[in-house]
Amino acid sequence: MKVVFMGTPDFAEESLKAIYKAGHEIVGIVTNPDRPKGRGMKMLPSPVKEFAIEKNLKVLQPENVKNNQEFIKELKTLSPEVICVVAYGHILPKEILDIPPYGCINVHASLLPKYRGAAPIQWAVLNGDKTTGVTTMYMDVGMDTGDMILKQEVEINREETTGELWDRLKVVGGGLLVETLKQIEKGTAPREKQGKDFTVAPMLSKEIAKIDWNHKTAEEIKNLVRGLNPIMGAYTFLKGRKIKFWKVKVAEKNEIYAENMDFLKNGTVIVSDPKDGIFIKCKEGILKVIEIQGENAKRMTIQEYLRGNPIQEFDIFKNHIF
Repeated sequence: MKVVFMGTPDFAEESLKAIYKAGHEIVGIVTNPDRPKGRGMKMLPSPVKEFAIEKNLKVLQPENVKNNQEFIKELKTLSPEVICVVAYGHILPKEILDIPPYGCINVHASLLPKYRGAAPIQWAVLNGDKTTGVTTMYMDVGMDTGDMILKQEVEINREETTGELWDRLKVVGGGLLVETLKQIEKGTAPREKQGKDFTVAPMLSKEIAKIDWNHKTAEEIKNLVRGLNPIMGAYTFLKGRKIKFWKVKVAEKNEIYAENMDFLKNGTVIVSDPKDGIFIKCKEGILKVIEIQGENAKRMTIQEYLRGNPIQEFDIFKNHIF
């Protein structure tokens, strides 16, 4: 089929690669404008644009798509049979949705109608879900509200981070998009309405990254840490300094001997050992820190950190700087 592809990050690039390899005629690529990145703030193309340049595909980079008549006119000139949208980051107006005869197809990283919105992978991990998946759907003017086509369920590993799950789901998404286009061409693609029961996965705020020692269990803090890895990291404070946790686990009963801890505040270090690392009391359970990042420092193992930054037993990690 003649395809216009819309997407920006590496998650979208995987789907683009899949439909390119499947032999579809990609008549245009739409991706976000180049953005400044890195320490030097150098203008860099998106992963989708990089692939398009490598394959000598036509690239369009509008700053916005709503009421952009010049862009819409160019899309119509390309005469796509279908538009594939994967992590593009813009809601398409009806004028664009109506261009291709087979519609606009979206690859969404959740089992819709669960986790409509911008951060479905992150929220699945943050909430400690055991399964998630990918859904393809026909787009409409709403936010992830269109009729569903195909789904593929994926188990979430207990210690898996958002970054690790992202890398698995982007491959699943590419394969599911290829199968979806195949069924659309054959006229066998199913179509299922979402219904009224849904959940939303909004963009993550910086405030969510702060560890709440007073109210969260070790399991909940672990899910927060892995859900924000590698996006921003979960943070806390120790002796007036901001500390980020990048990898933690809930301590097993045989890892540490601890009893009569009720008198200790949540966030208290109950074990600090150069070999085994640190163990922290939580509202429920004990948290073992594996990877940590000090203020103005790089990520490192807890053992590396302790060599130059001693943490004592009964030190207290806090929700605030003082």
